[in-house]
Amino acid sequence: MTAHHHISALSKTGRALLVGTVFGVSLASAAAAVEITVWSGYPEMVPFYEHVAEGMKADHPDLTVRVEAIALREHEKRIALGLTSGEAAEVIELAKSTATRYLENELFDKAPDNIAAFVSDPANFGEFFRDSASYGGAVYGVPLFRGQSALYYNTKMFEAAGLTEPPRTMADFTTYAEKLTQRDGNGNPTVSGWSMRLSGGGAGIAEKFWINMFQYGESLVEQSADGKWRSSFANDAGLAALKQYIENVHGLKTVTVEMPADAEAFEREQTAMFIRESWVIGDIAAKAPGLQYATSTLPTGSIVAPVTLWVTGEGAEAEAAWAFAEAANTPDNLLWMLDNVGWLPNRLGLDYSGILANKPAFGAFVNYPESYKFFSLPNIGPVEEILTRTADRLTQAFGNPSLAGNDAGIMDVLVAMQDEINGLLDREGLLAAE
Repeated sequence: MTAHHHISALSKTGRALLVGTVFGVSLASAAAAVEITVWSGYPEMVPFYEHVAEGMKADHPDLTVRVEAIALREHEKRIALGLTSGEAAEVIELAKSTATRYLENELFDKAPDNIAAFVSDPANFGEFFRDSASYGGAVYGVPLFRGQSALYYNTKMFEAAGLTEPPRTMADFTTYAEKLTQRDGNGNPTVSGWSMRLSGGGAGIAEKFWINMFQYGESLVEQSADGKWRSSFANDAGLAALKQYIENVHGLKTVTVEMPADAEAFEREQTAMFIRESWVIGDIAAKAPGLQYATSTLPTGSIVAPVTLWVTGEGAEAEAAWAFAEAANTPDNLLWMLDNVGWLPNRLGLDYSGILANKPAFGAFVNYPESYKFFSLPNIGPVEEILTRTADRLTQAFGNPSLAGNDAGIMDVLVAMQDEINGLLDREGLLAAE
């Protein structure tokens, strides 16, 4: 499977899952109360997990669910320590790209037959998400939600700039950014036209660059026919992607590294547009309910980062953990998650019409052209190192004004990034032949 994927349509009619049917008897007959812990790397998911636990009380009165959510990078460190020491939570929320190293070392439980059947049912999950919860041909987890990107834009600022529709090409993004940037008397930007990920968490910088480069038809790494991987973006497409960053930062000055960025800047009307996942819709509703904005699909396609629930442990705790993972996937709970948290469910067959009627911004995430393409981070051990090292080089490039109008210098950056990634792949025995 390559790094490019298509997701099955999400408009089919689903079948409700009866929570407790499978596990109710065994848990209810347990001699003692059972307590499980859920580890999450998304603090905004706490209300959802608590909602799931509350809904399980009728069938599992003796089950206590503790939810512990911390920032994603700290969450990943906690998992690494907890799994290797044998002191991890029973339910662990984690993307497959990061989970692979633990699956390779048999640190997550293999799914019981009934869970495997539920995940493998094509009426419940498309192949992309079944694969994201599997390893070595067997199901190990339950798909839950995904990160998927779209453009957010301030409609009031668009109207003031004479823009009547969202950008349709990458060239439009720069043209729009010029028109939307607000400046002080000295010409310095005070409101960025386009908030680009220029600083912050390392992996995120590389991931957002990959999204932009994908619009030009290129990827950070791609899988070959032999199942191995190679980086090959030091070309016209890669040049166009990185040059666009440099042009906006150092040439047109529509944005600076120091300016407020991301969702917080958008909510405070300190930027006119930016690319982000669906959780921002819920964040805007909570923090800036009066904000005038809309969303749009990207020119070519989006990243999809599927997040899965994995289980550790044994006995009654493991049994309860699988019951919780299954309960989290009922249609009612998944629609509650989308409506109240903003993450996109991975399960098929959900009726989004009621939510879209009240929150049309979700439309760019669930309604997209047939030609729309998706990619995901590769499920390989060194993926985090690849992203972090790439981000370091990108950060240096974003802060280097000498690259403005310097195609040769930009290409040198791309070649160095590409060579380093291939070196990491080679070190792990994952480098595809040219």
